[in-house]
Amino acid sequence: MKFPTFFNLRSHDMAIDLGTANTVVYVRGRGIVLNEPSVVAVETLNGVKSVKAVGDDAKLMMGKTPESIQAIRPLRDGVIADIDVAEQMIKYFIRKVHGQRTFMRPKIVICVPSGSTKVERRAIRDAAQNAGASQVWLIEEPMAAAIGAGMPVTEPIGSMVVDIGGGTTEVAVLSLRGLAYTTSVRVGGDKMDEAIVSYVRRNHNLLIGESTAERIKQELGVAKAPPDGIGLTIHIKGRDLVNGVPKEIQINQGQIAEALSEPVGTIVEGVRIALENTAPELAADIVDQGIVMTGGGALLRGIDEVLRDETGLPVTIAEDPLTCVAIGTGRALEDPIFHGVLQTG
Repeated sequence: MKFPTFFNLRSHDMAIDLGTANTVVYVRGRGIVLNEPSVVAVETLNGVKSVKAVGDDAKLMMGKTPESIQAIRPLRDGVIADIDVAEQMIKYFIRKVHGQRTFMRPKIVICVPSGSTKVERRAIRDAAQNAGASQVWLIEEPMAAAIGAGMPVTEPIGSMVVDIGGGTTEVAVLSLRGLAYTTSVRVGGDKMDEAIVSYVRRNHNLLIGESTAERIKQELGVAKAPPDGIGLTIHIKGRDLVNGVPKEIQINQGQIAEALSEPVGTIVEGVRIALENTAPELAADIVDQGIVMTGGGALLRGIDEVLRDETGLPVTIAEDPLTCVAIGTGRALEDPIFHGVLQTG
């Protein structure tokens, strides 16, 4: 396949990791230039909707908006749930990256979950084109993650990547620029947050918001209980469901490990299924190469140990798991050796 015009050296061409939780933008020749939450605050006045804030500013408003303003996450489970809002978000990020040079119509590579349907991929491509892209190419998320982690995806060697994002976990076996086997599990950082909210509500009669759950996950999150069953503790605030008044409680790592046991178990099962469906020669390579973990979920304490214990394989976390997908998408944009992994839709 030839790429006659797309890969001219133009500094405003972009690679976008359009994630459920965060959007990371990579510009040709400049590297990562933007990393902000995938959140848009929309204000409705007299039936007319307008964008109030995007990214960091919009996330600060989550759970704290008046009736006329709604903080929306336009992506769910790695795919677009609200195409109009997604267009506005992509347009905002393009303008933020390129300043006032709005006449530029950049050529863009966007990563998509391996399990996304043709309709979902078309929605992502259309949103980018409507936001100002002159041409859009797609790359599957596990391939981008593997390229970003420096795995030997172009060689005849089997390797496995587990990319735990905000909406999905991508598990893939790669060889010779292709996905020999891939599965997309709709469990990620969001499901972990939901599990924490449910646990606190069920066990403490306390209602907490998404932002509080995310903070608990970042500060106390563990994939398996600490040796003493308690570990670190923090105080959290929410609304008492019995009395209806604000309340503060103390929670520990052992409790959070219990809360996260189900989503962690689902991720491990996804890896197990992928290994069961891997060809023998590729499986032999994985024994030597091991499993590489990427994505924000790879930062959950002890998740590599859980995966190592369950599979018996060496497990490593990529050097910069949060930006692996964006870096890999950017390298696919810049380096001709990876052009064959890009898709038109």
